[in-house]
Amino acid sequence: MTVGLKDRFFATRKLTVDLTTPLSDADATVQSMPDTSPAKWHLAHVTWFLESFVLRDHVPQYRAFDDNFAYLFNSYYEAEGARHTRAARGLITRPSLGQILDYRTHVESAIEAHWNNLPETALQLVELGIQHEQQHQELLLTDILHLFAQNPIYPAYWPTPIIGDAAIFREDGAGWREGPWGLQSIGFEGAGFAFDCEGPRHEVYLQPFALCERTVSNAEWMYFMNDGGYSDPHLWLSDGWSWVQREGIAAPLYWQQNSDGQWLSFGLDGLRAVDLSAPVTHISLYEADAYASWANARLPTEAEWEVAAASFPSGEGHLLDRPGPVRPKVAGCSNPFGNVWQWTGSAYRPYPGFRAAAGAVGEYNGKFMSGQFVLRGGSCATPRGHVRASYRNFFYPHQRWQFTGLRLAKNV
Repeated sequence: MTVGLKDRFFATRKLTVDLTTPLSDADATVQSMPDTSPAKWHLAHVTWFLESFVLRDHVPQYRAFDDNFAYLFNSYYEAEGARHTRAARGLITRPSLGQILDYRTHVESAIEAHWNNLPETALQLVELGIQHEQQHQELLLTDILHLFAQNPIYPAYWPTPIIGDAAIFREDGAGWREGPWGLQSIGFEGAGFAFDCEGPRHEVYLQPFALCERTVSNAEWMYFMNDGGYSDPHLWLSDGWSWVQREGIAAPLYWQQNSDGQWLSFGLDGLRAVDLSAPVTHISLYEADAYASWANARLPTEAEWEVAAASFPSGEGHLLDRPGPVRPKVAGCSNPFGNVWQWTGSAYRPYPGFRAAAGAVGEYNGKFMSGQFVLRGGSCATPRGHVRASYRNFFYPHQRWQFTGLRLAKNV
């Protein structure tokens, strides 16, 4: 359990701070919408998690850094008492960014000082704290992107893009790969970490199916747009069509046309021409479902996605390794992990036999199993090593500020 845990803990903590290096105190304070959180809040919340569940609960002599922080930086843990409302997190101008960084150092120093005396239950919570912080590293980047996109001068969070290995994009279309069918097992089982919602492992019966070998590209999405995809109600779920009409949706989030009619997309590296070879991203479940209908296909179920992905190494793919302005890369890679989260047609509900853990940490996933849909695979902003075939991400069907895309499925 403890082999490498301490090193991974401090490496994770360092990466979070490194991701905020380009930010001013103002950048780190502002909240662009209720679904996002300020960078300063992310930095503090993951620290409050460790302070509360590791230090407070397992180190008797520990005293809180600041008694106000439990109210300011609790997210949704009812068992932990009252908290500042989520939609008003951007109004927390104080403590300053510097004070939050001091808070992080204080908690890290306390954990290091007591490391050798932490019981196994506390070390398990350190592992959960690492995984929790990795989730917030991705949220930190996507929330910064949404914030900077509200600025009319479109500032770059980090002007130099990360250069990685490019996959080959096939403009002649993608192939299909048949997946295992019949009686299959899904869900996490075995050694290593997994979130509670990934289990128990159980059997499902799958009809014969195939998944597209790659995710849908920006070029393909433009065909959908040019063919009137956003204006044809027959392609859309009823709720999706109402959303399109109400919000005036006509393109993925962060896309805009210049005076010459060229499509541009705003990213963490600024405003750039849409890369036709890259996977489409920042789309909602509604948009993904409409595209699948237009393409005479469908979204995969999460069970289909998982059994098809189980044979691929989850540590490969375009994932977050270091600070920088991540963007999805060329869409032609068959590895299902990284680049963009892939919407499935499956509702986020508990698996047979699921039981939430006792206490406050039991509120982590189970309480959100209503009205959301499952995404699989991770994205360019997901820390490497964080995802696996059984990993279940989940968002509401209208949300698209995450790096969300799609991979088509069909019956065979």
